[in-house]
Amino acid sequence: MKRKTLRILTLNLWGDNGPWESRMAVVAEGLAGLRPDIVALQEVRDVPGKVPNQAAELAHRQDLQYVFVPSTAWGGGHEGLAVLSRYPIASYDFRPLPHNTEKEGRIILSVRLDSEFGEICVHTTHLSFRETEGVKREEQVQFIDEVVTAHDNGGVQIIAGDFNAAPESDEIRWLTGMTTLGGRRVAYQDAWDRVNPDQRGFTWARANHYVETLHWLRPDRRLDYLFVTPVKRDRRGTVHASHLVFDEPRMLPSGERLFASDHFGVLAEIQLAPEPPEAR
Repeated sequence: MKRKTLRILTLNLWGDNGPWESRMAVVAEGLAGLRPDIVALQEVRDVPGKVPNQAAELAHRQDLQYVFVPSTAWGGGHEGLAVLSRYPIASYDFRPLPHNTEKEGRIILSVRLDSEFGEICVHTTHLSFRETEGVKREEQVQFIDEVVTAHDNGGVQIIAGDFNAAPESDEIRWLTGMTTLGGRRVAYQDAWDRVNPDQRGFTWARANHYVETLHWLRPDRRLDYLFVTPVKRDRRGTVHASHLVFDEPRMLPSGERLFASDHFGVLAEIQLAPEPPEAR
């Protein structure tokens, strides 16, 4: 029996930083080759007269539907989160995370999609970024779990985003069932770790020279994740593959290395179709 999988990609776009127009061309070309079903984006800019809505531009180039929600005022426009989808968008909602502020908006965007697998619920988010803000992130991941629980309809749910925390941090260990916070435990699958348990998978890496713009942040960490609700008895939710994407630069004639973003992205293939008992 051929497994039916969903291809989902997460990427922090880095807004309009650096050579952003050239970077967006790299992202668009990469998406055309990777052909994800769903794309979760963070640090998406929409600045009238300067930066056309980056989610809308990418969606248009790939013939995808999209939803964009602003989180922070930025440069006369906004920065926010977005989801691009080859499936129809049935509905969406968003909630502010703990420690959301006017100058540093932190939200979670939840999108319901109609697909051949039935309804899919995808969430994307971007947590507090300072290395000293672990306690804030602990509160944020607990809130994210409450949002996911509120959207539960018995199917598989996926959380995508820039969590600004390494796998060994308490906030990530809590999401993957390895520690307790607030007297509670949960057990999401870390898609990368499910299929690459012996690989570091750095998404904020010194190999990408754009990380030097935030040189005070420790490089060589995995900060970007795809989390999946637990595998069901019929194998829905099984992670079959996970890869780093946008982790290689385009070499320009000048010798400059052009990366898509200051972050690398993550792509996963997740089974959403049930298998009959005889195939298990």
